[in-house]
Amino acid sequence: MSWTIDNVASQAGRTFLVTGANTGLGYTTAEILAAKHARVLLACRSEEKGSTALEKIKRKHPAADVALGIMDLGSLASVRDFAAHVTDQESRLDVLINNAGVGTPPLGFTTDGFEQQFGVNFLGHFALTGLLLPLLEKTLPPVWSGSVALPIKAVSSSSTI
Repeated sequence: MSWTIDNVASQAGRTFLVTGANTGLGYTTAEILAAKHARVLLACRSEEKGSTALEKIKRKHPAADVALGIMDLGSLASVRDFAAHVTDQESRLDVLINNAGVGTPPLGFTTDGFEQQFGVNFLGHFALTGLLLPLLEKTLPPVWSGSVALPIKAVSSSSTI
């Protein structure tokens, strides 16, 4: 049996935030979630590419509840501003999908002075997750197994090798 979009249950009533949602695995994830009636927040560095992705999803799924936010994971100030906006505008966040990343770029540095790949792929997502954790926790209290809380809210992936 192969996996298809038909295997995904309805996500109605749930809010997902997907970083790097304008292309690749991030775009496909966002599109499938939108098709399954989730509210999907597209977090993209480029407003132009993010708008194109949002419009493409809306064309395929006219009733989709999708929104675009601009965030540069290579700038901790941008991450802070984006997280503050999400926290102010959204009443819930069920799942955070940390997908965006850079592969093997030439040596470069983030605006904060970190090596680019480390800064974007790790520090940016770490900061974003920490800043959104209160909203994630507020949305869905942890599931308890005996005396142990099982946190099930953040996913980290990479669409680059």
